[in-house]
Amino acid sequence: MSSLAQAKALGGIGSILIVLTALPSVGWLVGLIGFILVLVAVKYISDEVRDPSVFNNMLISVLAGIAGIVVGAAFVLAELFTITSIMSGVGGPGGFEPSSLLGIVGPVMLGLAMIWVAFIVSAVFLKKSYDNIALKLNVGLFRTTALLYLIGAATLIILVGFIVLLVAVILQIVAFFSIQEQPVQPTAPPQPSPV
Repeated sequence: MSSLAQAKALGGIGSILIVLTALPSVGWLVGLIGFILVLVAVKYISDEVRDPSVFNNMLISVLAGIAGIVVGAAFVLAELFTITSIMSGVGGPGGFEPSSLLGIVGPVMLGLAMIWVAFIVSAVFLKKSYDNIALKLNVGLFRTTALLYLIGAATLIILVGFIVLLVAVILQIVAFFSIQEQPVQPTAPPQPSPV
């Protein structure tokens, strides 16, 4: 089996598993396996088209997303711990005061904003990778998928982004399964006829 055939199978199956992330209890694990399969598929494509930037941009995309989630979640969890300790009276005498609400909500919003910005940065690098794949393999759906990922990440803040991201993942499934197993040979531009 060629690398492109493996990329087609791994990327398509991985993308399906990403959609199943919404499953209760084990969804996060299924989604994680899906992300890893897609990453391996992009590595195979990168090797096949001999363009390391395809995989490097995807790797930066993944790392930016992970970093944003970790840092942002740390902010949010720290503040949620603060909220629970204040409300339970552990935070000091007098317990919860409404005037302290802004001091609590601000860091939570900052943490969520950090996650949002990281998703946008991640989507920019994913777009670079998928645009390259679309060009090298002549599968235009990768370009559309990349654009939808970017739009979805940017509109996450108004919650419309979740629907756009779902559409992007579904198109990603189709894009991976649309890969031809033999690399497309670029056509040379027509030579001018001698006069």
